[in-house]
Parts: sequence; structure tokens; C-alpha cells
Amino acid sequence: MAYELTTGRLAREGLLAPSALDRAAEILAEAQDAGLETIRVLFADQHGILRGKVLVLDAFEGLFRSGLNVPSTLLLKDTSHRTAFAVWGEGGAGPADTGDAETAGAGFVPMRGAGDVLLLPRPETFRILPWSPHSAWILCDTVQSDGAPIRFSSSHVLRQAEAELDAQGLQAIFGLEVEFQIFERLDAACTHSQSSMPGAPVETRNLTQGYQYLTETRYSDCEAVLDLIRRNAQGLGLQLRSVEIEMGPSQFEFTFAPLPAMQQADAMVMFRTMVKEVCARAGFHASFMAKPRLENAMANGWHLHQSLIEHTTKRNLFEPNPDGSLSSAASGWIAGLLKHAAETSVLIAPTVNSYKRYQPFQLAPNRIQWGRDNRGAMLRGLMQPGDSASRIENRAPDSSANPYFAIAAQILAGSAGMAAGLSAPAPTTSPYEAGAALLPRSLGQALDAFEDSAFLRSALGVEFVSYLSQLKRAEWERYLNTVSEWEQAEYFNLF
Repeated sequence: MAYELTTGRLAREGLLAPSALDRAAEILAEAQDAGLETIRVLFADQHGILRGKVLVLDAFEGLFRSGLNVPSTLLLKDTSHRTAFAVWGEGGAGPADTGDAETAGAGFVPMRGAGDVLLLPRPETFRILPWSPHSAWILCDTVQSDGAPIRFSSSHVLRQAEAELDAQGLQAIFGLEVEFQIFERLDAACTHSQSSMPGAPVETRNLTQGYQYLTETRYSDCEAVLDLIRRNAQGLGLQLRSVEIEMGPSQFEFTFAPLPAMQQADAMVMFRTMVKEVCARAGFHASFMAKPRLENAMANGWHLHQSLIEHTTKRNLFEPNPDGSLSSAASGWIAGLLKHAAETSVLIAPTVNSYKRYQPFQLAPNRIQWGRDNRGAMLRGLMQPGDSASRIENRAPDSSANPYFAIAAQILAGSAGMAAGLSAPAPTTSPYEAGAALLPRSLGQALDAFEDSAFLRSALGVEFVSYLSQLKRAEWERYLNTVSEWEQAEYFNLF
């Protein structure tokens, strides 16, 4: 079957490159030959959650000709799925689409009227789903309905950061370590009273007792579900390296080979979504929450390994000098990550819960410093003379982060440190002792630093800072207005 895509709107207006159109024609033929019935047309939203529509096969060609419209409010939801902007009001006044004036911001409103945005397919992300072989995924960029960029969309933010490095003849490479839990699902919380915003948490129990870090018997206990995830990850073409038993009960870690920034961000959202979908089908609940409120549960980190490659020489610029001292590139990158750690914290630790993870002596950082092969430090330097895999590991991100924003934050902060000629301080050997500045202790503190950041307003734009601030302030205010179990226990009998 011949596919004529060059006459479509996306081709006419230059919204899909000729090479992308060529790949699109190949994909359409693959989909036909594979007997696909549905294609899930998706984009990574502001939280790194995949959203979109499902097309039947006969409508797939139209995606590459004209794109696909979705409501703009999908870009305006907080973590409870409420619209956090006053899309119906004039001058910023008026309730959001939930009718809840409490969640509707009175300031920056990027998309009034709840109109449409346009999804532009990214042919390189097409994947037939191993666990649902009649269906496929394709990820998309989100743009305005006239094709103009949306400057706070996930893929745009990361693509711009990559482009700035590319203009300097450099490319950032990232490797992933992803921690998460898998539990047996006891109650799916589907009664009518539990269908709130957000929905009631499901009831679970552990698959294993835990606290047998990297033990063979624990792996054997969980082999069936881990095999299920591994095979599906490999079926998606993800560059999986290892499957590991983590410290806590029902906690696991999957690690991935190094890849360029956009490819790795795509891999992360695909992996998280696949794990949740595959586990749910098998009667399990997978959670990437930073620190679940479950007895004896451990926190989930998302460790970002990063190195810098020079285009012309293909040399890893983080490889240290022959005497073991830091290269100028690594020193500047580390210094930039440290200098901008507080103000970029919202981009790597995005939730109220994220900041419950920053506890001393828990294999998570709580201070802004670096160390040589030190798992308690925020930045762990893994660099040896002659080692082309020399890299810096940022241990501050958690597994709930939007990977596009988190990886962009590494590129922007690290490259800013290099550009400014900054030098890394002496490495720490006691990462939890007083001396270095603390990481933000709450989402509120992180938002204050984010909103006050001249660096981020310059690097990402005032629009982006206003946008993300309003989304996360809505989440923070709801948290502050909720009476906790701690308060009830502390004060109900006392006063």
C-alpha cells in the first residue's frame, strides 16, 4: 500500500521533516503487516505521565498528515488531575474546569478557553507493545494549534537544552538507575466513594519481606514478575542492563545503558508506564512514589549518571587527568550542579513527598556536595584516569520526576558551571555532617528557590517558571490545607 504523506498539513508546513515522513511511511506499512488494531498516540505531560488518544489502524495515516488535537487543559493539570489555571476567566479571574475556585490560579494563564493543542508524531518512538501486540505506542511533541512551540512542554524543554550543548560541539549522555516497588494488589479502591481527585490509594501487601539486599533467594522469590517486566522492557527495545533486588521490602532496581538525553527521557517514561500497565494486568501494583507511606518501605531514588562527549573527538570530557584530578569540564559541571541544586530541585524532586526522602544515613543525600564514589553525597564522582566510562551520578532525583525536565536541569546547570569557569569544591568524605548547605526540606522551600532563580528565568524563560510554579503551588497549597494524621495524633487529645 502506498502512503502519500507529503500533501498533508504537517509536510506542507514543515512540522514533520522529510526524514520523519519517510520513516512514517515505513511505520504505516509495519503496522499493517503486524495486524495492529489500535495505536496509542501519547505525549509526556508536565508530570512525565503519558496521556493521549487511541486511534484505530485506519486513522493512523491521518496522524502523519494532520497531527491529532487534544484539549490544552491536559497541560494544565496538577497531580490531582485538577486544572490549576483559570482558563475560563478574564485577566486571570474565574474557576478552573473542575469548578473549584480554590485550585484556580489568579495569575499566569497560558491557554484560555480549554481549546486544543496539536500532537506531532515522533516516528522514532513507535513501539509495538509486547504485552498488547494488537496495539502500539507513538510519542508526540505538543505544539499550539497553529504549529507554534509550547515553551513549557516536556519534549521542547529538553530539546532546547540539548540544542544549546550541540551548538558548543557537545553531547550529554545519561545512564539510569530506577528504583520502585511492586506489591500484590488486595483492593483496587474502585468503590464510588473512592473515586475522588486524586483517587484513594489501592490496598497492597509485600511480595517479599525485604531487607535482603542483592540476595539470590529474594530474586528467585520474585523471578516471575521480574521476568515479566524484563521481557517487556527488552521487547520495547529499552537498553536494559541489570535487574536488582533493592534494600526494602518489594523494592527493585532496573538499570539502563547510557544514551543521549532525549532517548533516555523517552526510555524512562516508557519504562515507568510499561511497568505499571504490565503489573496491573497481573494483579500487582507498581509504584515509583519517592517515599511510600507503608510500614518499613524504603525510598525510591532515580540516579542520573551523566557524562559529556565532544563531537569532533568522541572523547569523554569527564575522564580525569592522568594524576586523577578532575578535568576542567567535570569540575565546572559539578560546580554548576551544586550551585544551582536548590533552584533546580523542583525539576528533579517534583512532589510534596519527594522531600521526605532526603534523610541522612538512608543512601539518599540531604546536603549539596559531591564525593568520590560516595553514595551519601548528592553527586557521586565515578571517574578514573583512562576510564572512558567516567561519569557523575546525581543521587538527588527520585523516580517520580518528569525525566525531560530533570535531564534538562542537569544539562542547563552543568553547562552553566562550565561556561562560568567554576571549579568544584573539595570532595566530601562525610556527606551527612554539618558544613554543606542542606537540600530543600520541602516542596515549599524548593518552589521559593525555583521562583527566585534568575538563572532559570534566563535558561528556561519566564513563561516556563510561571507555568510550573503555578502547577506546583496548587499541589503545595492543597497539602498545607490538609489535616494530617500526625496533627490528629499530636493535638486531638492534648488540647
